[in-house]
Amino acid sequence: MKNWWPLLLTLVIQAMVAMALLTLPVMAPVVAQALQVSPALVGLYVSVTYAGAMVATLMGGATVARMGAIRVSQWGLLLCALGLLLCAVPWLPAMFLGAVLIGLGYGPITPASSHLLARTTPKHQMSLVFSIKQTGVPLGSMLAGAVVPSLALLIHWQLSMVCVAALCLLCAWVSQGLRADLDSDRQAGAAIHWGSLIQPIRLVVAHRALLTMASCSFMFSMVQLSLTTYLVTFLHDDLSYGLVAAGLALSVTQLGGIGGRVVWGYVADRWLGARPMLLLLASMMALGALASAFLTTDTPHSVVIAILVAFGASAIGWNGVYLAEVARRAPAGMASMATGGTLAFTFLGVVLGPPMFGAVSSVFGTYRAGFVGLMVMACVSGTVLYWSQRPGRMVP
Repeated sequence: MKNWWPLLLTLVIQAMVAMALLTLPVMAPVVAQALQVSPALVGLYVSVTYAGAMVATLMGGATVARMGAIRVSQWGLLLCALGLLLCAVPWLPAMFLGAVLIGLGYGPITPASSHLLARTTPKHQMSLVFSIKQTGVPLGSMLAGAVVPSLALLIHWQLSMVCVAALCLLCAWVSQGLRADLDSDRQAGAAIHWGSLIQPIRLVVAHRALLTMASCSFMFSMVQLSLTTYLVTFLHDDLSYGLVAAGLALSVTQLGGIGGRVVWGYVADRWLGARPMLLLLASMMALGALASAFLTTDTPHSVVIAILVAFGASAIGWNGVYLAEVARRAPAGMASMATGGTLAFTFLGVVLGPPMFGAVSSVFGTYRAGFVGLMVMACVSGTVLYWSQRPGRMVP
């Protein structure tokens, strides 16, 4: 890749919006105590943010065409900053509006970066480059988990949100220096209207390859968010881990995802190709979920960690390969719109996955049942991928 600036910039922006989205959840117990509400309301916050992200990602293609990828990313960072400032107001309606704004800011970032990287990345490096960019999500998650709680203890939870908002604004300001060059393909006269919401979905449905990727991302995201949402609770309640040890296990799982995103991208570009790589990852998710369901209090910690690292490498590490394949399969010049359309399915899986995991676990009285459900979802997605690779099935 001749110019690494687009990759570096999109990586940093992705990390910042991911950090912004998770700033409130990582302080949920403190915030809930200050507002005298249940910490369980953080689930509502996550659903609201991703619902906003679903709407924004569908508008991503049209807004990128008109304003350019960098300008759209700057607006996303600004919306995240404003959302954080509203979440710093100790009043639930203000926090609700803040969650909506953070979701609207988070949603268009990936379509914008896909548009930019599709223009600047050689075809034979796309899986690796997109995978490196997508490490911004777990990196942002780790930053939120490592920095924000400490800030909250030092300077108060509200000021912590202000600090993260300031970082988002700083990132938007730094991006301005590259905007003239990287947004040179913008079309000032491109129309943005409510019909733009359905256009990405129509594009995905009209192309079997894109629809296959969208369907698999829906199921993959259910597995990913269920794992990261419930892992600490599962380890604490079912395996009798302390909260600190369970939190450390979650961090290790995220590290597995970061390493997986880079390794899988390289392997897909160098040897396997995107679709066989995704099929392998679906198989790894199924095995990881099944192994997690059989963990007990007697299982050695080293074995638990090894299983979670492998599970995280697949369940958190698939995104870059998937996004690169979407960009490859998209019609010329429509990578951002195709990404937005498929991401709508992805975010729907994010919204539905954790509640379904929780419901299944409640019915059977154990989180092990939820992990068995994740195994089933991974098997279904693997079947879809296998069927799509039969001769004559995967066509643009």
